Amino acid sequence: MSRRMPPAVCIIVENLTVPLDRRVWKEACALRDAGYRVSVICPKGKGVFTAGYEILDGVEIYRHWTWEASTAAGYFVEYSVALVAELVLSLKVFARTRFRLLQACNPPDTIFLIALFLKLFGVRFIFDHHDLGPELFEAKFGKRSRLLYRIARLAEACSFRLASTCIATNQSFKDVAVARGGKDPERVFVVRNCPDLKTFSRPAVRTANKFGKPLVVSYVGFMGSQDGLDLLLESIEHIVKHENRQDTHFVLIGGGTVISELQATIARKDLEAYVTLTGQVTHEEVANYLSSADLGVAPDPKNAMNDQSTMVKIFEYMAFGLPVVLFDLKEGRRLADSAALYAVPNDPIDFANQIIKLLDCKKLREELGETGRKRIEERLNWEFEKVSLIRAYDMALQSGRA
Repeated sequence: MSRRMPPAVCIIVENLTVPLDRRVWKEACALRDAGYRVSVICPKGKGVFTAGYEILDGVEIYRHWTWEASTAAGYFVEYSVALVAELVLSLKVFARTRFRLLQACNPPDTIFLIALFLKLFGVRFIFDHHDLGPELFEAKFGKRSRLLYRIARLAEACSFRLASTCIATNQSFKDVAVARGGKDPERVFVVRNCPDLKTFSRPAVRTANKFGKPLVVSYVGFMGSQDGLDLLLESIEHIVKHENRQDTHFVLIGGGTVISELQATIARKDLEAYVTLTGQVTHEEVANYLSSADLGVAPDPKNAMNDQSTMVKIFEYMAFGLPVVLFDLKEGRRLADSAALYAVPNDPIDFANQIIKLLDCKKLREELGETGRKRIEERLNWEFEKVSLIRAYDMALQSGRA
C-alpha cells in the first residue's frame, strides 16, 4: 500500500526575507504542522539568512538577490527583477514538489502573473493581502504619479480575480476584498498577524538596557518614508528640548530605507544622546529590547493606507505588557482599544504629550499594559488566527476559482 504524500504548497514573499518576516514564517510553520510540504521563496537578507537554499524546521526556503528602491522608477526595476527571480525559483520548486497551491504575499501585487502561468499546471492561487498596494504607492509618492496608482489598482484587481481564496490581515482588508475586489465574503479569511506566545515572549534571562536613563520608549518595525519616523523625531525633540525631559531614552528597532536620513535628522536636531537606531536585529533581540522598555510608540500617520492597516508593532507591545501611544487610526483603535493613548492624527506635539502622560504616571502605564496583555492572551494570538489560515487552504483545495 503506497503512502499518500502530503499536499505541497509554495509561498512567495518579496518584502522581507524568511524567517525574519514573522507573519510568513508563522504561516509556513502552521501549514507544516497541518501536514503540508511547505516551500518559501523570498529575498536574501542583509548579513543574515543569505543562503540561496536551506531547510529550517522542515520548511524549504529558496532565496534570491534583490535591492531596495526609493523612487517610482526604481520600484519598477526592483519589482521586475524580483518577479523574474521568483518565476525561475517557482518553476524549480514546482519541478521538485509539484505544489498544488501558490500563496502570494504582497506587496507588490504582481505575483499573480506567476500564478496565472502556473494555473496551466493546475496550481490554485491564494492571495495573502498584507498591504493596500494602491494606497501604499499614494502614501510614498502622494499624488505625483496617478499612472502608478492606476497600475497598482489593476494589479490588485487581477490578484483578487485570480485567487481561489484570499487572506486578509484585518476586517478593513476583508471589506476591501469584498467591495473593491468583488470577492465572496465566504472566501475571504481574516488572519491577523498576532504574536505566537509560544515563541515571542519575555526572555527567561533578561539583559536590562536602559541606555543610562530611568525610562525607555521603544519603536519596533521597518523604517520607510510612510512610517512616520519623521513625526516621531519631532515628538522626541519636543519632549527633550521644550519639555526639558532628560530622563528618557528612545530606541528605534529595525532596518529600513530611511535609516541614513534618520541619522542625519538626529544629528541635526542634536538628539544623539537620546535616540538609538539599532538597525536590523533578530527576533530574540527585539524581545530583549521590549523587555527593557516602559512603553511603545506607533507614529504611523493617518492616511488612506494606515487608517485601514493593522500595525504589527502594536501587537508586539501589547504582548510584552507595554502601553502604546499611536495616532487615532480606525484599525489601530480597533486593535489596541483601551490599552493605548491616542494622539490627534499627524500632530507630533500631541503625540509627544501622550508619551509624557505615560512617562509621568507608572500606574497608568501598568493599567494600560495589563489591559493590552490580557487582550493578547484571551484572543489576539496566533493560536486563534492560524485556524483561519488552515480553513483558507482547505477551501482552496476543495474547489477552484470563486
